[in-house]
Amino acid sequence: MTMISRLAFVLLLCLPAFAQASWWNKDWSYRKQITVDTTAAGAGLTSGLQDVPVLVRLHTGNFTYFLDMKSDGSDLRFIAGDDKTPLKYHVEKFDPINEMALIWVKVPQLPAAAKTENFWMYYGNSDAKAAGDAAGTYDVAQSLVYHFGEAAGAPKDETAYGNNASASTAQPIPAGLIGAGEHFDGKGAITIPATPSLRLTADKGWTFSAWVKIDGPQQDAYLMQMQDGGQALVLGISGTDLYARLGGAQTPATAQVAPGAWHHVALVAGSGALTLYVDGAQAATVPAPLQDMGGVITVGGASDQTHGFVGDLDELGIAATVRSADWIRAEVRGEGVGANLLAYGEDKQLQGSDSGSTSYFGVILSNVTSDGWVVIIVLSVMAAISWVVMLGKGLLISRIHGDNKKFLREFEQLGGADPARLDAPEDDTERDFQDSPLSMALFGKHDHFQSSPLYRIYHAGVRQVKSRVGTAVGAQASGLSPQAIAAIRAALDAAQVRETQRLNAQMVLLTIAISGGPFLGLLGTVVGVMITFAAIAATGDVNVAAIAPGIAAALVATVAGLAVAIPALFGYNYLGSRIKDMVADMHVFIDEFVTKIAEHYA
Repeated sequence: MTMISRLAFVLLLCLPAFAQASWWNKDWSYRKQITVDTTAAGAGLTSGLQDVPVLVRLHTGNFTYFLDMKSDGSDLRFIAGDDKTPLKYHVEKFDPINEMALIWVKVPQLPAAAKTENFWMYYGNSDAKAAGDAAGTYDVAQSLVYHFGEAAGAPKDETAYGNNASASTAQPIPAGLIGAGEHFDGKGAITIPATPSLRLTADKGWTFSAWVKIDGPQQDAYLMQMQDGGQALVLGISGTDLYARLGGAQTPATAQVAPGAWHHVALVAGSGALTLYVDGAQAATVPAPLQDMGGVITVGGASDQTHGFVGDLDELGIAATVRSADWIRAEVRGEGVGANLLAYGEDKQLQGSDSGSTSYFGVILSNVTSDGWVVIIVLSVMAAISWVVMLGKGLLISRIHGDNKKFLREFEQLGGADPARLDAPEDDTERDFQDSPLSMALFGKHDHFQSSPLYRIYHAGVRQVKSRVGTAVGAQASGLSPQAIAAIRAALDAAQVRETQRLNAQMVLLTIAISGGPFLGLLGTVVGVMITFAAIAATGDVNVAAIAPGIAAALVATVAGLAVAIPALFGYNYLGSRIKDMVADMHVFIDEFVTKIAEHYA
């Protein structure tokens, strides 16, 4: 019997008996629970919705078991919360090499302001056949959906209506907001033929939605035009103002989209009005008499090849109905950057039931020798230290994430205002907790983002600016030279390095637990086995009953070493990925902040 097989045997003896919970189909080895959050922290729905396609976005941050799935993801199945009812779904992208996947799932019910709705994702069946159903993922009112995932040719419709584009001169891009997208250079456009399913009817209404990123202010560009004889429905952008026009009715210039960032835009025609939504919020509306109309739809320009749009487009949809504000908000909160409509639970593996098994752990522990207990005590101390580090880092990163979000929200709202407006002087509490980020996170004030590394970098940059332009912050007469801006960037980079060191502090203790725990455990096992065989040699008793307790007890040290290393490994990988994300955010923020400084003070 090898060392590994003995260890496996001991582990099996130590497992308590349990009955397996309900499992939809035992041909699938793994499952993951996904919860729909429609509270204010999630989608913020005020009314319930039905048959909503939601985006399941898998990546290393919420799913690390791509190798347990088939290479094309064909073993994926989605089951309702009752663990019985299959849900319609289809895969937009599945990339196990880069560990990412985009799957659209039709959720029957989205209750208002609740976290009661959930469903299961099953995977891990090498014999499973693909069961995706793109057409079934959408309700009957959805007339068109373009994912823009085609390698070549015009975009294809994912709905049952098959409203494929007849021509496209736009340029496919591999990295849109959700998978691939399309780029428009002011000359290209997508032409969609007129069909009955795409008609705007006055009694049912009509909704157009897409994710848009403009390269800069537009020269009266058309995102969409429906031309029906002398009548046209237009969704356009003039400068950075989004507008909708039908006949003589045009929305006021109150809907704006900032260049260089993805925005969800939606046009709803219904109830005698045209209404615009930007990022899930109503931005403009105007009364407009509606009548039935159809005709060719052009995306990215006008039908006469004028009014060209310059920018990127992704996830285009048209519905032959009025989509509610809650429906549009669910799209934004479920598809955009930082989407929080879905919460991903832990992955679970199917286990066999063995109610008659008995645990001999107490017997094994009673045979552990004194040297084995020394190793186990040392490992227990290492485990306690690693858990304290993981818990402390987890709390710290959670607080940092919250403060970073609040600070970025305030920073993005500055627009063209003075970039130093958010700066605040340090108080005594901040100075007291300067060397203890965890104490600041738990006990410090957070009235101006004190736990945010982004804010501390920003604060360092503002001090550099103040030292160069004087105390009258915002006075542009004494502008900054290119050399001064370069010096400020160097100071920001230095601050970023210090913040990275603060984030990575004590992470080395986890690496010590990961690498040292198994070796210490192996040392205890080897010593225990030596003592067992020495006792056999001294007594001459070589029967199995004499050997087994000593060998099993010796293996406990290895189990203890693995028990130290495995949680530390998971915690280190999780915390490390969160820290990498924060470091990346710092790099991006420095570029944005230096740009604002250069624009405002140069």
